[in-house]
Amino acid sequence: MKEGIELDAYIIPALDQHAGEKCENYIDTLTKPVGSLGKLEEIAIQIAEMQGQAMPRLEKLGILVFAADHGITEEGISAFPQEVTRQMVTNMAQGGAAINVFGRQQQAEFSLVDVGVMGEKFEVPVKNRKIRQGTRNFANEEAMTAEEVKRAVKTGYEEAILLFDKGVDCLAVGEVGIGNTTTSSAVVAAVTGLDPTELVGYGTGISSEQHLHKIKVVKNALAFHQTDSKDGYDILRKVGGLELAAMAGAMLAAASNRIPIILDGFISTAAACVAERLGKGTVNYMLLGHQSMEPGHQRAYEYLGKEPIMSLNMRLGEGTGAAVAFAVIQSAMRMINEMATFESAGVSGKNE
Repeated sequence: MKEGIELDAYIIPALDQHAGEKCENYIDTLTKPVGSLGKLEEIAIQIAEMQGQAMPRLEKLGILVFAADHGITEEGISAFPQEVTRQMVTNMAQGGAAINVFGRQQQAEFSLVDVGVMGEKFEVPVKNRKIRQGTRNFANEEAMTAEEVKRAVKTGYEEAILLFDKGVDCLAVGEVGIGNTTTSSAVVAAVTGLDPTELVGYGTGISSEQHLHKIKVVKNALAFHQTDSKDGYDILRKVGGLELAAMAGAMLAAASNRIPIILDGFISTAAACVAERLGKGTVNYMLLGHQSMEPGHQRAYEYLGKEPIMSLNMRLGEGTGAAVAFAVIQSAMRMINEMATFESAGVSGKNE
């Protein structure tokens, strides 16, 4: 694994198209009509291209959750108070959150990292890598300094590498942070140039009046900061979140090492938009776990050129949709590694 990489120098390897072609040709020899397993076949081919091997395998899922608070909550954009971030981290540390449940189901390696939750250090098993006590309120000042952004991205990169060193070969990146749908809306709007009206949703369950206010907050912030759409660091510094920056860093680590990334919902996909700005080609190593109910999610994943594996009306975050989707991805791996071919099974092929 690559360690100590210089920021701004991420080298993302190209997909191995030859491995993908060999994988596709082999799939067509399996005991089924060509194309009859639909997206499972597509997933297997994609992972073959990512891993650079015609017979792809995934042995161990890693779930990496970053937690941080957001100064933008001062603008009244959330249905829940900021202290819920800390309470949810505690619940997750005790194994009681949805992501814990789904992670256990998938026998995943789980890591929970505080990069900016307000208050004191957490106890083990939370990893304390706090950059600062939440972001600043980007409604009237930059969310972070340039140095804080780079530290957060580097932290995410390093935490992902630690999971890969434990045998993780597929990564799901999740988050905890009251206010992060507002931050994600600003980030996606900054990257894509889309109108925030198309992106801003109801988050944790705000009222219609709060929703209109939330849209106004994002629009005003983008007008105030004049972010550079091509500069991921500029976007994160001005309107980003500490956990979004760390998530982007983790994605860069995965792509640099040819490890598939399963995207979750809106926040995860917003981080993915920034990761692609920081390391061109990172998007090639991403699979989209599910379609979130957040309106901005569809706009964000369409921008990345992705299609969801599932649509279960989920909108929780934490990495939950990605964890559930791993079971489907594993079905694709079992298909290519365990199914018989027409020749090995002695089954007659299609009539010419």
